[in-house]
Amino acid sequence: MSKLNAEEYKCFEDIKTIREDGSEFWSARALAPILDYAKWENFFKVIKRAMIACENSGHLVSDDFPEVRKIVNAGAAVKPVKDYELSRYACYLIVQNGDPRKEIIALGQTYFAIQTYRQEVADHFNELDEDNRRLVVRGDIKQWNQMLAETAHKAGVITNEEFAVFQNAGYIGLYGGLDVEDIHRKKNLEVGQKILDYMGSTELIANLFRISQTEEKLRKDQVNNARKATSVHYNVGKEVRTAIQKIGGTMPEDLPTPEKSIQQIEMEQMERLRNKAKKGKLMLDE
Repeated sequence: MSKLNAEEYKCFEDIKTIREDGSEFWSARALAPILDYAKWENFFKVIKRAMIACENSGHLVSDDFPEVRKIVNAGAAVKPVKDYELSRYACYLIVQNGDPRKEIIALGQTYFAIQTYRQEVADHFNELDEDNRRLVVRGDIKQWNQMLAETAHKAGVITNEEFAVFQNAGYIGLYGGLDVEDIHRKKNLEVGQKILDYMGSTELIANLFRISQTEEKLRKDQVNNARKATSVHYNVGKEVRTAIQKIGGTMPEDLPTPEKSIQQIEMEQMERLRNKAKKGKLMLDE
């Protein structure tokens, strides 16, 4: 599958709708042009193929493809047209059944595959052990950090020096005045070891919230200079810290540092997979 960058990620995120109950859906009418389908008739053929795949997988089509009617302008008049409030799984099936020659279809396959997997993981997050929780959240942070870097650049954070100051500001806000070097020192890490790779799941989640909320605020407020962007990052970090204080949580700098790095956990998991493969219990790609 094609690599998904932050800009392409946002084209799917921007058309997502959140209902009052917190559930999400994508309008089929909004998704069609994103996937480069100019004619609804052609896109509807893809939807029908996706519905068949949905039914064959044991899902209820009415759950993942609920039909709705929306009013659109038709010259001087208005008329109702058919639309669908697509679940994430429905979108995944649609891009799987779309025209593979379209680059955006390949990108959509990547996006919705990742998001469907993450939702499955999230549904069972509390059942995971600490190591696997760390892996899940660290993976999310990698993607959000990429998005934040691109959004910050558009907001005026251009030079390496500006970006270093910008990054530090978020940590300073969240960690009560401690910057990256201070946190690195407090965790007793060696040169080259990244602080995010030595955080437990609770600390990682706090940082994920800092990163995602900063990215969204920079975008929504249309920040256009490095100083303002840095201030936003600091303030978001500080607000996250305040929220932790209000619920009586442990401050991030006081949380324990795990003995294993994220890389060590990944290596151990790969070793377990290799051992299963040797025993004939698992097939691994060469």
